[in-house]
Amino acid sequence: MVNAFNPSSLAELDASTRGLVERRIRLLGPAYRLFYRNPVQIARGQGVLLYDRDGNEYLDAYNNVVSVGHCHPRVVDAIHRQSQTLCTHTRYIQEGILDYADQLLGTFGGRLGSEGHAMFTCTGSEANDLALRIAQHHTGKRGIIITAEAYHGNSHLTAGFSPSLGDNSPLGTWVRQVPAPDSYRIPHENMGRWFADQVALQIKDLERHGDGVAAFIVDSAFSSDGIYAHPTDLLAPVAEVVRKAGGLFIADEVQSGFGRMGDSLWGYQRHGIDPDIVTMGKPMGNGFPVAGIAVAPEVVQGFGSDMRYFNTFGGNTVAIAAAQATLDVIRDERLVENARQVGQLIQSGLRELAQRFEVIGDVRGAGLYIGVELVKDRATKAPDAAAAAAVVNGLRERRVLISATGFHANTLKIRPPLVFSEANADRLLTAIEATFASLA
Repeated sequence: MVNAFNPSSLAELDASTRGLVERRIRLLGPAYRLFYRNPVQIARGQGVLLYDRDGNEYLDAYNNVVSVGHCHPRVVDAIHRQSQTLCTHTRYIQEGILDYADQLLGTFGGRLGSEGHAMFTCTGSEANDLALRIAQHHTGKRGIIITAEAYHGNSHLTAGFSPSLGDNSPLGTWVRQVPAPDSYRIPHENMGRWFADQVALQIKDLERHGDGVAAFIVDSAFSSDGIYAHPTDLLAPVAEVVRKAGGLFIADEVQSGFGRMGDSLWGYQRHGIDPDIVTMGKPMGNGFPVAGIAVAPEVVQGFGSDMRYFNTFGGNTVAIAAAQATLDVIRDERLVENARQVGQLIQSGLRELAQRFEVIGDVRGAGLYIGVELVKDRATKAPDAAAAAAVVNGLRERRVLISATGFHANTLKIRPPLVFSEANADRLLTAIEATFASLA
């Protein structure tokens, strides 16, 4: 995390913050990280705004977890009412989970929409873990193909195919990586064929070593790789190659789903494909832990008969109430359309800034998922991670919160709640302009 707090900077903090950080280090240990050189103590949130302990207001342009806004009243009310009534698991008949599953599956179209099954977990990591267990059981193979800087979770299995966790986090023996479809450096023409060829090479390697491909799993926003939203003809050729080799296509919608990309409810739908499994998480319950998968019936049939599945908290009645309310808000407040319109406004403003600031090499994204790649030189396109860290921390001092992503951590990640307004976008762009001007 290029913009993470460095414990060696403790002396630079005010006494109160320093005391809390020291206590945090002692109680939570070394694996936990804080954002920003000057960490923020968030006390409450409302909509797209966060407030620190002193009541200072921050514009949240980073959180996709609370996709319909912090403390959305409809979601809060649904959680409150259900927690007052009953919270229990899926081994009792509960009508709410059936209603939600029916509505959720209907959003996918294709096989999943007409005959798919929904299975519920608590986190996106669990969802991806379950999806790969099903894929490996169904195919009888172990091979997993991912993009070069992918993140799919932090369970033992999913960490093993999440290279973005760093070189010290080992990948699984049967995991293979393909390059990210870097639209800033690779020509768009025939990129889909190029991408499929990269996957085919890794399938051949898996087969050469005595196994084969169980699944290709991908986040269609390529979030950890650097946010590559275009072109949208990348994934269909890959799905064809993977299925021909006996593997499954898994769409990881934990980050790109639920309207984030602004064109449709699901990111993979922009590519015109019909996955075998879709995984979901983060924004599903607007901050309440709920996640899950949608899976084709023939894919899960053997797993369900041989292995069974139960998750004590996955799909509990309160979680489903939160998920139902969140889905209702996305529909009723037309947040997919809002993501498209406001996202276009932000990208337009960023491209205008790129005409003034040479450090901005590329502006890309879709909907309210936008990447701004910073470079040392536009001719060489050499990544500038230091500039990205400076912008992220400079915005924090202006009380605007974003992050950075990509292999070199040089791409600004702008990913606000879907209720972001045009006025919010104007405030964001004004702060970004001032930050770049101060750095220049």
